[in-house]
Amino acid sequence: MPDGLDRIDRRILQHLQEDGRISNAELADLVHVSAATCHRRTRRLFEEGYIRSVRAEIAADKVDRGTLVMVGVELDRSTPESFGAFELAIRQLPFVLDCHLVAGDFDFFLKIRVRDIADFNRLHGEQLIALPGVRQTRTFFVMKEVIDNARLDF
Repeated sequence: MPDGLDRIDRRILQHLQEDGRISNAELADLVHVSAATCHRRTRRLFEEGYIRSVRAEIAADKVDRGTLVMVGVELDRSTPESFGAFELAIRQLPFVLDCHLVAGDFDFFLKIRVRDIADFNRLHGEQLIALPGVRQTRTFFVMKEVIDNARLDF
């Protein structure tokens, strides 16, 4: 178990991961502590960075972003400067949900949500390939989301 986490902290994290809207009173009952103790522990978990944020998980298809695309990006150079320039620029693109520096065939792997293939084609041609240092991209259109945003197992 990570330093600073006991059994109760772990259970708080697991329940909040399952339902971030749970009330403090309900959470306290589930982990068998008082409401004041639960509140104090939850606040500490936020302060120490165990919980980064609490937010709603939006149904992408309900907001016209039902097409999920994974994009492998290869840069023309593998230097700290080229990585830094790419990372700075990619943060400015609101349609990019995730960006990971990876080892292997690509330098970065992106997770993108768009309306449809035509929308992606436009964004790819106008913005993605214009990012600093991009040599090439490889695009993977997701046919079916089997597991997405699963809870951490700890």
